[in-house]
Amino acid sequence: MNAHLAENNDKPLVAASSTLALVHYLERQGVLDAAKVETILGRSIQDLSAPDLRIPAEDHYRLWEYAEQVTGDPGVGLHAGQLVDPERMGLVGHVFFNCDTLGEAVTQYVRLHRLINESVTLSFEQTGNEAILTWQPDWPDHYCRQDMDRTLASALCRTRHFIHQTITAQWVELAHPKPSYADEYEALLGGPVSFDCPTTQLAFSSEHLSHPIPRRNPYVYSAVLKQVNGLLARLGSRRSFGRKIRRLISKQMSTDKIDADTLAKKCHMSRQTLYRRLKREGLSFHELVEQVRQDKAMRYVAGDHYALGEIAFLLGFSELSAFSRAFKRWTGQSPASYRASHQTREASNTGRPRSNRGSR
Repeated sequence: MNAHLAENNDKPLVAASSTLALVHYLERQGVLDAAKVETILGRSIQDLSAPDLRIPAEDHYRLWEYAEQVTGDPGVGLHAGQLVDPERMGLVGHVFFNCDTLGEAVTQYVRLHRLINESVTLSFEQTGNEAILTWQPDWPDHYCRQDMDRTLASALCRTRHFIHQTITAQWVELAHPKPSYADEYEALLGGPVSFDCPTTQLAFSSEHLSHPIPRRNPYVYSAVLKQVNGLLARLGSRRSFGRKIRRLISKQMSTDKIDADTLAKKCHMSRQTLYRRLKREGLSFHELVEQVRQDKAMRYVAGDHYALGEIAFLLGFSELSAFSRAFKRWTGQSPASYRASHQTREASNTGRPRSNRGSR
């Protein structure tokens, strides 16, 4: 395995090209302190230019916090994401914008997202006339407001630059609280924006999926895709065991009591081996169960497909009161208050009816 991939093997990684883009932004703003940045990252800025280098997500997120501090700009992610520089896109970016259509680019974006950021899962769905992208961090401390701002701004601004200038979001949901610069989201993205949502989502008209990419180069596409596919294959085994156990926990949660022995048998190993392999990835079985339960609880309660008693049963609680205590410990609110506040936020978005997305 490449040395860049072998280091920090127990931590989720991000593409160094994303970090380098932030360094370039700080330089443009005239606030780059190279020594300070290198201290935060634990490596030289020059190292970031290696095409397949990946760095710990926690270091990348610390640099974002520093960027907000040194620029004095709480909206630094939105502003950095609006800069489009074709010469400084990472390998994956060159794949996206040399596809035939936006639909193909979105498919590649989701497939290759793990190369961009291992700490966040990206999914895509079409519902009626809407195409919806959803970003879900694997753990709460993997959510970085500044980086998510940059992700949304960059995705839309690059799409407008390379594909069609009139593409806008139909609506956006953000998992972080409403910031001081909240008005900038709608002005930039084009659709109504909600905050404090269970996941971060961006919806656009599915009609845009057929837009051709006018400046695509099939030769560049073929060469770069071959390179990133090789990188993806080398990353195939990273943290995959923890993701597999997380999926099994999610499936078992609504049918039986979560049991490590049962899950270990499904994986053809002992409970001790299960614990040991999770530990190699910096994970704990009991923490995984708690996190899956919390994630499902927030999605189910935010939606209106299930009654609260049904949700308690689906998540393996013996009674509603036990679920209510756990939910308040996770969120600081009772399930009923959380559902009411989420539905109020949904209703305040004029032009977009409430949906049941949170129940999935």
